[in-house]
Amino acid sequence: MSWNHYNNFKYVSVTERKQQALKKIKALQQSGEQLEPITTVGTRGLIAKSFWGKAWCTHLEALSDYAYRLPRGRSYVRHHAVIDLKIQAHTITALVNGSELYKLTITIAPLSGAKWTALKTRCQGQIGSLIELLQGKLSDQIMSLVTDSGNGLFPQADEICFNCDCPDWANMCKHVAAALYGVAVRLDHSPELLFTLRGIDHTELITLDSDLSVLTKASSRRRRTLKSDSLNAVFGIELDDNDSSDQAATPPTNT
Repeated sequence: MSWNHYNNFKYVSVTERKQQALKKIKALQQSGEQLEPITTVGTRGLIAKSFWGKAWCTHLEALSDYAYRLPRGRSYVRHHAVIDLKIQAHTITALVNGSELYKLTITIAPLSGAKWTALKTRCQGQIGSLIELLQGKLSDQIMSLVTDSGNGLFPQADEICFNCDCPDWANMCKHVAAALYGVAVRLDHSPELLFTLRGIDHTELITLDSDLSVLTKASSRRRRTLKSDSLNAVFGIELDDNDSSDQAATPPTNT
């Protein structure tokens, strides 16, 4: 960043920034842009309101590399500076209003196959409802597994890359920080986007349990068949699965 940039810098109040952001949103939408702005945030000092949104914030704030830049990002997202934010597989794109309108991209590495398999194994048989999973209403044990800082669904610092066209030379600029907090707000309403971002299918957590149930039932049927076959071999009798023994025998006809 050059000294000319600092010399030409004009302070813009929070109220002015918010008004500018709303004007830019309106102007871009009128020109045909399909924007998805972050316009609602939590209350009482919290950015997010839901389990997943709060867990995302907690994880970000625990990453020491981001400690100094995140506070400015919170301020930006609170004042509607994130005028567009889209989440796709491995990618977050955003438009953030600062002294100018800045465009940025955040790339998130996919969750490794080994880590995803291990997580599914640890959760096996304990997730009975995708709705409860997405609402964060499963047991504390399960929710702590999926949000574990090292082995859960959230990315590590070295799995996050970002690029913003602002002149800030910092490793993470405040616009990127605002977008990352914007993700938390988005997860309040669409928690399944976390799975999209990490490149995994959340329904596999239920499919695994269903497959296990099918295998258990099949195994049970095989045990019943083996039992019948064994009796046939030992006693020379045939067992009918329809249990015809409950039917009254037909009395012999007198001749």
